[in-house]
Parts: sequence; C-alpha cells; structure tokens
Amino acid sequence: MYKFVSNSEKDTILFARNLAKYLKKGDIIILSGDLGSGKTKFTEGILEYFKIENEISSPTFTIINEYIPENAPPIFHFDVYRLSSIDEFYAIGGEEYFSNGICLIEWGELLESILPSSYIKICFSRDENDLNKRILEIIPHGNNSELIIKEALN
Repeated sequence: MYKFVSNSEKDTILFARNLAKYLKKGDIIILSGDLGSGKTKFTEGILEYFKIENEISSPTFTIINEYIPENAPPIFHFDVYRLSSIDEFYAIGGEEYFSNGICLIEWGELLESILPSSYIKICFSRDENDLNKRILEIIPHGNNSELIIKEALN
C-alpha cells in the first residue's frame, strides 16, 4: 500500500493529473471514501490532464459519464453508490467498459469481486484535525498497477 497526503483540493487534483500521465486503455481506478472526501476532485484532476475541464459532473444519478478526449482512450466515470447489487451493474453492461477505456469508479468496492486482476484502489479519508487535509491510501492490484503508482508518486 502507498500513501499520499493532500493538504488541499489543489493537491488532490495535481496528484490525479500526475497519475493520469500513466493511464491507458483498460486501466481501472476504484475510488472509495465518504461523501466529500475528494473522489470527485480526484476525477477532475484526471479529466483535466486529458483536457476535459468544462464537462465534469458527478454521475450520481446517471451512474456513468463518458468522456472522449482527443488522442486518448475514452474515460468512463462511474458512480455505483445507488446500485444495490452487482447484477444491476451487469444489467447496464458495465463490465464491457473495463477493456474499452479508462474506468474511474466511485464507490467501486461493490464491484471488486468482478474486476480484472489489475486495478488501483484509492481510499480517501479526512484528517480530523484539518478540514482541508485528505489521506489517500493507494492499493495496487496486479503488477501494472504498482508500476503506475510508483511512477505517479515519484
């Protein structure tokens, strides 16, 4: 496990932008944490790296937002908070997205049992003593994920 301490929303966005440099088609990032812990800010950073800055919104009610950057694979931003089971994810054809682009999945712990062997899980938590500070615990699954994290943290 790796750790990144963010002292502000800007830090979270900058870390995500740096991580985005190493992402490619088929990469999956699970974003886990309470409401307001930084998951959507992190996603903003990923999308900013791919020059998608004006279209960002949380897909809480739509479950998935699709972004098509120039000269990069599609980005699929899921919010599976409202799903009650993996069967609902299958019903929307969710697993077909895994190999067709970069997947960012908020509340994705629900789906961990069906994910490919290589993915990154980032757990966001607040620092109780500093309202702006976030602790990101980054857990690689699979060798490729570990390489991406090491590059992004350098």
